Amino acid sequence: MHSIEQVKLLLADTLNLGERASTLHADSGLLGSIPELDSMAVIHIITALEERFGIVIDDDEISASIFYTVGSLATFIEQKLAQ
Repeated sequence: MHSIEQVKLLLADTLNLGERASTLHADSGLLGSIPELDSMAVIHIITALEERFGIVIDDDEISASIFYTVGSLATFIEQKLAQ
């Protein structure tokens, strides 16, 4: 699955990262590492993930650990798609 690349593109689009998006990798930190990723941006990212991947993310599934790295977010998406 190419979910890491798709997540990177989604983050770049949602957060308007521009050229900085090319520096994102699976182990790149998200919360606390990307200034644009505040609480409102998390909501926008969740909405964008739901739309792009055709999934539903329940409130009780959302935690800081999901947004720890690009890889942890991609893993979460892969798990949702497998359900």
